Amino acid sequence: MTLDYLIYLLGIGLQSVQEYLALHVLMCLVPAFFLAGAIASLFSKESVLKFFGADAPSYISYTVAAVSGCLLAVCSCTVLPLFAGIYKRGAGIGPASTFLFSAPAINILAIVYTAKILGYDLGAARAFTAILMSVLIGLIMAFVFEKNVGERKSIKTFGGDEHKHSAQLFILLLAILVAPELVPFSTKVLGWVPLIILIWIPLIAVTAYFSFKWFSPEERESWIGETWFLIKQITPLLLIGVFFAGIGVEVLPKEFVASLVGGNSLGSNFLASISAALMYFSTLTEVPIIKALNLLGMGEGPSLAMLLAGPALSLPNMIVINRILKPKRAALYISLVVLIATFSGLIYGTLVA
Repeated sequence: MTLDYLIYLLGIGLQSVQEYLALHVLMCLVPAFFLAGAIASLFSKESVLKFFGADAPSYISYTVAAVSGCLLAVCSCTVLPLFAGIYKRGAGIGPASTFLFSAPAINILAIVYTAKILGYDLGAARAFTAILMSVLIGLIMAFVFEKNVGERKSIKTFGGDEHKHSAQLFILLLAILVAPELVPFSTKVLGWVPLIILIWIPLIAVTAYFSFKWFSPEERESWIGETWFLIKQITPLLLIGVFFAGIGVEVLPKEFVASLVGGNSLGSNFLASISAALMYFSTLTEVPIIKALNLLGMGEGPSLAMLLAGPALSLPNMIVINRILKPKRAALYISLVVLIATFSGLIYGTLVA
């Protein structure tokens, strides 16, 4: 390997980081961090446990966790601060794991885009399988780890009860996070600048106004502190992972991968799943990549396996999950995603053959 080629790969990695920062930081990661910080500091522990805690009825906690990602257009990395906030508030490992998988896997934009580009059969299979798969992963994680879990350290809450304005703040922060996803539809008529001026900036201004009106200085300080803690914990590992993921995509020839994932064998589905898990898919970008691989001979089963594993995992995502969950839990979660995606693809490929 020559020095020139190493320099070229270094440039590819740096370009990946640059593109990631340009595309995701301002309108994706920053709002996600603030939302996660608000969950960690301003929402009472009881409000989270009501839906996600180990003491909540399973049919409620897992249902909410499995479908809560429908309104969030997040990728495998953008979901991490949200997951960290929920998990830190005391959510059970089962529902938290279900949310971690489902949020990037079943957002409405991705499902609709999949159906339009890859076919409605594959789009429906992706949505249905992702929901079932997220619940199965969560149940297994809970079965293995929840029975021996100790009481988690409580984070300070204000007034003992849930702040009466927490729900309103959550809706505003969620709107800031989701609003940029209107870009693909609005740019044809309005363009980028009108979208930012007419929607995004007013949303931020309204949220800032009510943040000062609804919350005390102590509450706002706690919110900013939790947000900064998450940024310091996640961002450095995230950028390192994006750097090496960009190099990996460049080194791995797509034609070679396509030649190995044709048909519907166990090996082809597993290879599609593990390859997708090591790549980084921004929201919606997995669809055109899989479309290109389909043209090169990728089978229907491996396509679904890649659609399931790709948005849920990536090299940056796995590095951070390991930090949040610790090695044993992270290893089981990652293994479950890869294996269940493999067998889901195998079953689907058999049914449509």
